[in-house]
Amino acid sequence: MSVLELILRIMLSFFVLLLLTRLMGRQEISQLTFFNFVSGIAIGSIGANLAINPDVPLRNGLIGLIGWSAITIGLEWLDIQSPKIRYALDGEPKILIKQGKIMEKELKKARLDLDALLALLRDKDIFNLSDVDYAIFETNGNLSVLKKKLPNKNADSQKSVMATTLVSDGKIHYENLKKMNQSESWLHGQLQIAGVKSLTEVFYAGQQTDGTFYVDIKEDGMPN
Repeated sequence: MSVLELILRIMLSFFVLLLLTRLMGRQEISQLTFFNFVSGIAIGSIGANLAINPDVPLRNGLIGLIGWSAITIGLEWLDIQSPKIRYALDGEPKILIKQGKIMEKELKKARLDLDALLALLRDKDIFNLSDVDYAIFETNGNLSVLKKKLPNKNADSQKSVMATTLVSDGKIHYENLKKMNQSESWLHGQLQIAGVKSLTEVFYAGQQTDGTFYVDIKEDGMPN
């Protein structure tokens, strides 16, 4: 392979990778889940082979890059549409500390040991486990922490550590309703109170951490 061909391959692979990365969106680098990690490594490997491996024809390399990127974009679209597919691709957040107690089983499921948990807490400027009320291991590898607060006699018993999604893109999350011990009729009642006439109008609805019910209407359903 001549120097000129090498330069052309490098430039071609660079600009194709740049274009495909822009099409796939910023999530590939901003919120790296396991799926994004695998996808990024595969696309990077194909791009590297296209740039410097003379045994890989340009056509085959481009087909590989575009094909893998198309699969990634398609799965990300399905991820948005279906909670089940989202769980299969990315998993779900795991509560590692609940009401100040370490959840050993969840810690093992997250493939973390105590030292790793303590390191993640120190990264959040928390050096005492006794200061933590809840710690949640997110699907992108980050640790979200809720510190303990002073006791409040007037605290609402309905408060939760995480907002609970009940409707997303017009679809009811029946499992979350069940966890809250609420019925579908209760949900429709809450939506009616919020002035919602149809589920198809709702982009998001859920119970917030302070116990309130929040509804967000789809923009294309808003009056002009």
